[in-house]
Amino acid sequence: MGCRMKTKVDLIVYNSKVYICDDRFSTAESFVVSDGKIQDYGSYSMMLSKYTASSELDGKGKYIYPGFYDAHCHFLGYGINKSLYADLSGAASENEVIERLLAFKSENPQYWIQGRGWDQNLWEAKEFPDKSILDSYFPDNPVYLIRVDGHAAWVNSKALELAGIDINTQVSGGLFMIENGSLKGILIDAAMELVRSIIPEADRKTKINALLQAQSDCFKEGITSVADAGLAYEDVLLIDSLQKSNNLLMRIYAMLEPSEANINNFVKNGIFKTDRLNVRSIKLYADGALGSRGACLLSPYSDNPSNSGIMINDAAYLLSCCEIAKEYGYQVCVHAIGDSANRQVLNIYASLLHENNDLRWRIEHAQVIHPDDFKLFGKYNIIPSVQTKHATSDMNWAMTRLGNERIKYAYAYKKLLEQNGWLCNGTDFPIEDISPIMNFYAAVIRKDAACLPEEGFQTENALSRKDALLSMTLWAAKAAFEENEKGSLEKGKWADFIILDNNLMEAAADSIPLIQVITTYSAGQCIYNQNIN
Repeated sequence: MGCRMKTKVDLIVYNSKVYICDDRFSTAESFVVSDGKIQDYGSYSMMLSKYTASSELDGKGKYIYPGFYDAHCHFLGYGINKSLYADLSGAASENEVIERLLAFKSENPQYWIQGRGWDQNLWEAKEFPDKSILDSYFPDNPVYLIRVDGHAAWVNSKALELAGIDINTQVSGGLFMIENGSLKGILIDAAMELVRSIIPEADRKTKINALLQAQSDCFKEGITSVADAGLAYEDVLLIDSLQKSNNLLMRIYAMLEPSEANINNFVKNGIFKTDRLNVRSIKLYADGALGSRGACLLSPYSDNPSNSGIMINDAAYLLSCCEIAKEYGYQVCVHAIGDSANRQVLNIYASLLHENNDLRWRIEHAQVIHPDDFKLFGKYNIIPSVQTKHATSDMNWAMTRLGNERIKYAYAYKKLLEQNGWLCNGTDFPIEDISPIMNFYAAVIRKDAACLPEEGFQTENALSRKDALLSMTLWAAKAAFEENEKGSLEKGKWADFIILDNNLMEAAADSIPLIQVITTYSAGQCIYNQNIN
C-alpha cells in the first residue's frame, strides 16, 4: 500500500488549547494555515499525518482564540483623540481637568484646545461644570471638551462666541444648559455640533497616523476586526486606500454616517466589500446618553423630575432613513439608550420588517428597555448590539438616574441574549477602555477594573463565559454578515487568531483582568508579539 502524499501548507500551530468558537464550541490542539486561511484542525498527530508546513508555531501550552471582533467602537475617532485631544478620562475633579489641559497645551501649542473623557459623576459634587473656570485659564483660546459618553461638551466663552451661540440659540435634538440666566457652557447632543462644525477638520496626514495608531493599539489587545460606528464618506475612502496599499491591515466593518455623500456613493450603489472592508450599514442616532441625561426615557429621570431626555432625531427622520436602507439592502444600526428611544426604534423596525427576516438590523447599546418591549427583539430578529463594560462603568450612578424599578431592565444582557439566542458585543472605545478582556470580565463577572462590587452588579444578567466569548468573536461577525469568513477558526475562514497566557474559560474570576495577549495573527501572519513590540 503506497504512502499518502502530504498536502503542503504555510503553518502548523500546535501544543495549545484552541477554542474554535464554532456552533459546537469545539476545541483542538492544533490547526494548519494555508494562503491566510484555516485549512484544518484537530490533534497534532493528525495534522502531521496530513500536512507538511513551511513553518510551525509552538503554542507552548497556552490558549488560542479567534481574534477579538469589536462589534461597536470608534476606530478612527480613537486614533484622532490620541493625536489631537487631551486625555481627561478618570480626572477626579475640575481642577485635575485644568491641570491636564495646561500640560497638554504646553506640549501641543494650537489655537483650539480639545479634550475628551471628563465625567462629572467622578467628582465630589457630581454636578455639570461651568464655563467660568475654563474662561479664567484659557481666555484667548476656544476650548471644546467632550464628555466621556460623547454626548455632551464643556466649552468656554471664546468657543461660544466663535460659534455665534447666545442665550437665545436653539437647536433641534439638543440643548444649551442655562443657569442663572446665562449659558453654562454645557452643550448636549445636537447642540455640540454648532461648535464642532467650526473646529478645523483633521488633515489627511493626521488621519492616516490616527488609523495606524488605532490599529497598533488594537493588535496589542488582540482585536483583529472592528465595526467603526459612524464614518464619513471621505474617511471610508481613506481606509480603503490604506488597506489596498497594505498599510492598514485591520478588518473594518464600516457603519456609514447618513450623509448625502454616503447615501449617493455607497448606499445607492449597493454593498461594497473587500477582504478587509465591508460597507453595508448606516449608523443613526435616536437619543443621547444616560450620564449626561440625554437618553430619552418614558418617564422623567429619578434625579431630575423635570427632564425625560431628548430624541436627537425624530421618528419621521429615522423611518425615512430606514426605508432608504431597506430599499438598497443595507443594514440599519441605531444608537438607542433610553427606554423611550428603544421603544420608538423597535416600533419603526417592526413597521418595516417581517417576522423571521434575516436583515439583521441592530440596536446599538439597547441600554434601558421597558419590560414589555424585550419580546420585539426576538419577534423581528433585531440584534442587540451591546457594550458590556457600560454596565460596570455606569453602575455607581445609574440607579440614581433610573430608580429602583427601571434599573432592573437596564444593562440586561442575558435577557437580551435570550430574545434571539445571540447578540454582539463591543467596547465602544474610546468611550470605554479598548481592552476586550475587560469587556469580557464585565460581561461575565459584572465587576469593574478594581474587581468591585464584591458580589457583582446585577449578576442575574451576566453572560456565561461561552456566550461572552462568542459575542466578541463569531456572533460579532454574524452581526456584520461575516460569519462565513471570520469569527471562528473553522476551515476556510481567515486565520485571524490570538494567543493568551491564561484561559478565559477557566481562569479564576478576578484573575481575568490580568490575562494578557501574547501574540496576535492576521491571515496567518504575526502582527503583534508581546516579546518584540
